[in-house]
Amino acid sequence: MGRRQHAVNTLNETHDEGCRLDVWLYRTRIFKTRSLATKMILGGKIRLTRNGQTERIRKPGIQIRPGQEVTFMRGKVLMQIEMLSAGTRRGPAPEAQSLYRDHSAA
Repeated sequence: MGRRQHAVNTLNETHDEGCRLDVWLYRTRIFKTRSLATKMILGGKIRLTRNGQTERIRKPGIQIRPGQEVTFMRGKVLMQIEMLSAGTRRGPAPEAQSLYRDHSAA
């Protein structure tokens, strides 16, 4: 029983460690649909900064973790978004905005 209890606790603790990039972009309401987020990623239009290195991402399933930064163009504006939390669902706008910090120049 103790082993099962540990497994459940581990799952709950690791939930906020990260999630798929396409899912996170959808949950934050940055993209209207998950397929739009996937399309941008597959098109090489998303960059991920982690450990001080920026790389162009082409795989929607890559894991993003808190503290990492996503950079992309939205129209004519360069968006720089830092992940704060993975979230659990695509909730209302205030909940979605709590998942990231926007470092874009206004």
